[in-house]
Amino acid sequence: MAFDTEEPGAQALEKLLAFLRVSDVIELWHECRAAIFVAVAVVIIFKFQKWLQGEKASAETAQPLDSVTISGKATPEPKENAQDLAETLKPTLKPTLKPALKPTPKASSTSPKSGPKVISGHKKKLVKKGKKLRQAPAPQDEEEDDFDIQIYIFYTSLTGSTAQYAEQLKNQLLSDKEGIYPKFSVPTPSNFLPEVPISRTFLPPQIHNLEEIELDDYFVSAPSATSKAGKKVKYIYLVIAPSYEADSPNAAFLYHLQETHNDFRIDTAPLRSLAGFSVFGFGDSSEWPESEGKFCQDAVAIDKWLGKLTGGRAGSRRMFPVGMGDVNPVSTKECKESGNAIEKLHEWRIHLEDAMREYAETGELGGGSEWRAGVESGDEDSDVDVEEEPEKDMMDLEDLGGMINRAPDVLKKTSTSCSAPLPVDFTTPAGKIALAAGEGQSASRKDMVPKDGVTYKALTKQGYEIVGSHSGVKICRWTKSALRGRGSCYKFSFYGIKSHLCMETTPSLSCSNKCVFCWRHGTNPVGTTWRWKVDPPEAIFRGVVEGHYRKIKMLKGVPGVRADRFSEAFRIRHCALSLVGEPIFYPYINEFLALLHGDGISSFLVCNAQHPAQLRALGPVTQLYVSIDASNKESLKKIDRPLHRDYWERFQECLDILREKRHKQRTVFRLTLVKGFNVEDEVKGYADLVERGLPCFVEIKGVTFCGTSSAGEAGLTMDNVPFYEEVVEFVEALNAELERRGLEYGIGAEHAHSCCVLLASKRFFIDGKWHTLIHYERFFELLKEGREFGPEEYIGEPTPEWANWGNGGFDPSDERVYRKGKGPDGRAKAKEAAVARRMEKEAEITVSAW
Repeated sequence: MAFDTEEPGAQALEKLLAFLRVSDVIELWHECRAAIFVAVAVVIIFKFQKWLQGEKASAETAQPLDSVTISGKATPEPKENAQDLAETLKPTLKPTLKPALKPTPKASSTSPKSGPKVISGHKKKLVKKGKKLRQAPAPQDEEEDDFDIQIYIFYTSLTGSTAQYAEQLKNQLLSDKEGIYPKFSVPTPSNFLPEVPISRTFLPPQIHNLEEIELDDYFVSAPSATSKAGKKVKYIYLVIAPSYEADSPNAAFLYHLQETHNDFRIDTAPLRSLAGFSVFGFGDSSEWPESEGKFCQDAVAIDKWLGKLTGGRAGSRRMFPVGMGDVNPVSTKECKESGNAIEKLHEWRIHLEDAMREYAETGELGGGSEWRAGVESGDEDSDVDVEEEPEKDMMDLEDLGGMINRAPDVLKKTSTSCSAPLPVDFTTPAGKIALAAGEGQSASRKDMVPKDGVTYKALTKQGYEIVGSHSGVKICRWTKSALRGRGSCYKFSFYGIKSHLCMETTPSLSCSNKCVFCWRHGTNPVGTTWRWKVDPPEAIFRGVVEGHYRKIKMLKGVPGVRADRFSEAFRIRHCALSLVGEPIFYPYINEFLALLHGDGISSFLVCNAQHPAQLRALGPVTQLYVSIDASNKESLKKIDRPLHRDYWERFQECLDILREKRHKQRTVFRLTLVKGFNVEDEVKGYADLVERGLPCFVEIKGVTFCGTSSAGEAGLTMDNVPFYEEVVEFVEALNAELERRGLEYGIGAEHAHSCCVLLASKRFFIDGKWHTLIHYERFFELLKEGREFGPEEYIGEPTPEWANWGNGGFDPSDERVYRKGKGPDGRAKAKEAAVARRMEKEAEITVSAW
């Protein structure tokens, strides 16, 4: 159809509309679409070429880059070729890139940028598992360099007695130099902390009655003020509150704290800018026993809400755990009218002053100076995801020979750098002579755990503090549990050791076994001889004590920590030499034990029955352990994976030595049961070992699965962890076998929470009761007498009724807390799942055999 352009406009429009039907439009598109696509492509190509020409022109006019600034330092001038430039930058770029010291000024918009290029980086933030925080508080420890500290003392009172205590606290704060650390024979830096001058000023404390002030002025947001000297003021809140069942003066204050936390218009942590806070409560145990959980309930609630308002789970500003004083006269031996309230308040004040001095000196709650530094990293139950770097260069010490054979250049480089040390084993008689000549401190000797090595990094990541070149200290999870009143380990039920008074350490991180169930993830060094540098025992003692103090102080802000137990934790009374490695391997082990005993610290030493010469030369210890992980040679090799070729002969010789020592000190066999390795059909074999060594006690404990790749490589899974019922079945079978042989043993105690049972010699069954506890004061008295003595001379009180066989072994004064999925119901479900997995495996084996 054709159009006549000479027709009038109205008629032409009508004909056009009639023509443009839908089918006609589609037909037109199909006819012309190829031409349209080609035209669009040509336009795009033209625009892109024009943009490239502009970029090339700007690059030709730009100034060359003279140098690169990394971490505030400029690199040398660029070399002529790319290879030389790469060689120059390689060692410079190896460390983590840090922000430059000073920002580069902005260049003018009319002129090209000149000068060094600044490369800045940011540390990757940790990601918290589980529930997401509502709002992440600002960093708390980025404090100003210069500020003053103002202490506010808040109190409530009905009778006026709390007001008197508050006034007494105001007058006594920072008035004396009494420290929280005991005096040891080896001086430690903590002994001198009260004498350290404080670099920041404490303003005079102020007292406020919570019923007479406007709470919004102090507890909706922290005060902001400037001192007379023109410095910013940081505030510390101290709250003293009695608890009442009715008409409590704390009711309005608690309601205000709760409403502030739940008010969506107010920040999640409005008091995060506080320097810190702490709470002390008064209660009457005659009205509210501690077992009911209501003793000092108002103080506990105030501490809880202040913790939420200052940061909550992301990090509260709790300076010291909540303290509690009992006004019941019966709470003291002297039946004082005020009970133990004055003594507990004094104890709380001394520890609080130490925390405030620390904050005034470092500006941080956790401690920032060198003697307070330390991070609890990589705990066994940590819930923080950290990006792990591959540690492919980690190897055992016995593999070094193969590495040198494969890389002879390494031997050449090391031989030219320094003279080779004498090839002497310091645990031998010849090694003792070399030690006396000072060879152990020779500069040519290498550290067992060098600070720049992967072993050091791996152990510190797991929460260890490395002391010197070969020692370590770590907080046991039972110490944390005891501080929160959630139970102590089996040693408390069996031997009377309070876990929060116990220090877990080792003077030798090296071990001669590579056990499949090792908790240390296979990261500690191993070896059969000691050829490293040897640290003096005084240095190790000082280092492990200070390291233990630092680890304890990190727990002061943990919710639920009891102030009384936290205060007691700085009076170390027991030392478990069972952390990792082989403590008896340390050449000066007897001297180290003497330092412990001289300061009233008991010793519990564990060895792996692979060093008979050192075991025979060992001096007195409070209790001597030998790990018995298998009943025969084949099983021992399979589960312990010893490095000595004559491991079975060494093992048997150690049992004979233990038999000789049984009348001089308390000896213990420690059996770790691993299903599939050392449980099935080995009862008679274990009975043979007991008959040979005749230990005072036999501890039977189920293995604890650490859940690491190293355990998986060894063939260890959760199926190898026995249930407590299976441990009990094994114990009863072993006890029956010992009775059949006429050996006088019996089941003395149990701790079901640790999946552990104690068999004891009937030498400790006196007057119809088991006496497995230790009289520690008597042990130290016997040492001072300087004569030989036996284990019967320091037997303690009868084993508590709740720890006897059949009663579970959990201290009723503590609170049993089950994790999610645990407890009686979770335990039954886990057992059913394990049975199902075992039946499934048996079915697979049957099918494959058929």
